[in-house]
Amino acid sequence: MNRRQLLQLGTAAVAGVGLSGRLYAAPVGGPRFLLVFLRGGYDSTNVLIPYASSYYYEARPTIAIAKPDATVAAGALALDGDWALAPALRDTIGTMYAQRQAAFVPFAGTDDLTRSHFETQDSIELGQPINGARDYRSGFMARLSDTLMSASAGGSPAIAFTDALPLTFQGGTSVPNMSLKNLGKPPFDERQARILTDMYAGHRLQPAVANGLELRQEVAQAMAEEMRTAGRDAINTKGFELEAERMGKLMRDSYRIGFIDVGGWDTHVNEGGSQGALASNLSGLGRGLQAFAQSLGAEWNNTVVVVLSEFGRTFRENGDRGTDHGHGTVYWVLGGAIQGGRVAGAQQRLERGSLFQDRDYPVLNDYRAVLGGLFRSLWGLSPAQCERIFQQTAPQDLGLV
Repeated sequence: MNRRQLLQLGTAAVAGVGLSGRLYAAPVGGPRFLLVFLRGGYDSTNVLIPYASSYYYEARPTIAIAKPDATVAAGALALDGDWALAPALRDTIGTMYAQRQAAFVPFAGTDDLTRSHFETQDSIELGQPINGARDYRSGFMARLSDTLMSASAGGSPAIAFTDALPLTFQGGTSVPNMSLKNLGKPPFDERQARILTDMYAGHRLQPAVANGLELRQEVAQAMAEEMRTAGRDAINTKGFELEAERMGKLMRDSYRIGFIDVGGWDTHVNEGGSQGALASNLSGLGRGLQAFAQSLGAEWNNTVVVVLSEFGRTFRENGDRGTDHGHGTVYWVLGGAIQGGRVAGAQQRLERGSLFQDRDYPVLNDYRAVLGGLFRSLWGLSPAQCERIFQQTAPQDLGLV
């Protein structure tokens, strides 16, 4: 590893600490918010199942999930007279729903009609009006973080659990990003750490580098110990499930605002129904979110999690027993103290004639309005502060927080 690479790693080490060189510590009791971005456009129609719609079963002859049946313990979970939850989430998110710690917002999304993964992901992460020019230096979570930082001396420390800083955190106050995928081993060996320390000796960043190295070393050691003691159950050893537990601990102790993206949701071929590729992804996601909630401990009651995707998928299945890029989708809202246990927001019957462009869920609940309403309730934001985060959008109060 050469000097330039070590300097880059030193900069990464600094990212784990505040500008003052001290590790962040979020006060007990402060609101927490985590955004989980499902990249690839997940098929929300096979998560929140519109089982009251006969057209759902007509449009999905091979991948539709059977109607709830009280005699089938592992089947879909009826939430109300119109909606049911996928069996893959029954024991995780379904349990939260029964405890009023989970809610769903169907017909949600953006007015972006490109149906392009990248275009729509950018549009959502920026959170800017569709009819204006895009400013790629101003993501909505960066504006949220800056707004909260301006409102109080301590602010709300933010972090992205990603390999690179996501677009939504671009601009404004510096936000650290930390991939948790390879935290089982230390990021620097003793020789590299010593070289980095020597390189920054006498520099104004020396305290920050030292603290950053210490933080990463401590986290790596803790995760290595967890891996050694874990059994064969994958919930503690790989994928999002393990990352979620780590994230919960960091947000419990050090951060108030977080972001993570999870890939693998582009199901054009062999999607499956109650079992298959989508169901497998949902099972891991559900267990991960459950682990995240549990690792927060008492702070789960101060936390709100929103799970979203760039768009939904076509209401009809395609010729490859999958689904194609769609429009409206379903958002999840989770939290220990939310007013959950319900399907919220504007809704309509799902029949052949009510689909958007004869193929998709329409968007009846604008994502900026939904998120703006949650932020306003969580932090007591003023109209001017809400406008700073989401311009030209009035917050929508769904009564969830």
